[in-house]
Amino acid sequence: MNFTDYLQLFENILQDADPKAPYNNPDYLNYTKLNWSRQQRWLKTGVITDAMATAVKNITTLQQWVIITEPWCGDAAHIVPFLYKIAALNPLITIDIQQRDTAPFLIEQYLTNGTKSIPKLVIRDGDGNDMAIWGPRPAGCQVLYNKLKEEKADFERMKIELQQWYNEDKGKSLQAELQEVLTQVQKVSLA
Repeated sequence: MNFTDYLQLFENILQDADPKAPYNNPDYLNYTKLNWSRQQRWLKTGVITDAMATAVKNITTLQQWVIITEPWCGDAAHIVPFLYKIAALNPLITIDIQQRDTAPFLIEQYLTNGTKSIPKLVIRDGDGNDMAIWGPRPAGCQVLYNKLKEEKADFERMKIELQQWYNEDKGKSLQAELQEVLTQVQKVSLA
C-alpha cells in the first residue's frame, strides 16, 4: 500500500467501534492512538537535513522503498513519517508499505537477530532487487533499547525512555544512517 493507504488504515483502526485483533486489546488500541499523534507531529514538524535532502535528490535511478511496519509499533511512529518525507523529495522513489502481521509476511525474509522487529526499510532497485536493508531503529536508540532489556526494565520505563530518545534526536540519527545507506547504494548502482 502507499502512504495514503497506510494513513487510511490507521484511521480505520482508530474509528472502528469493534476493532479486530490485536486492536481489540485496549493496550494495542491505546498504543495506536499515541502512535497516530506522534506520526502526525513528525509529519508536521519533522525537518529533513540538507545533507539528507542532497543525498536523496542525487538518486538517479528508480528505487522502491518497502517499509514493513504496523500501526501499533512505537518505533515506526517516529521513523515512518521521516521515510515518507525523505522519499517524497525524489520522484524516482516509490513507497510500498507492507504490514508485518498480514500475508505475505514479508518480515520473515528480514528478521533482526531472529525477531520480527519493525520498522524495516528495504531499498530495491527498479527490477525489484534488494540493494539495502535498514532497521528497526537508529543505532543510538538500539543501544538504549538493549541497555533497558539487560536491566529488565518494565514496559512503561522502556516506552518512556525510548520516546524521550526519539523526541531529543528529532530524526537526525535516522537521517545520518539513511544518508550513509543511500551513499553506498548510489556507489553500487553507478558501478
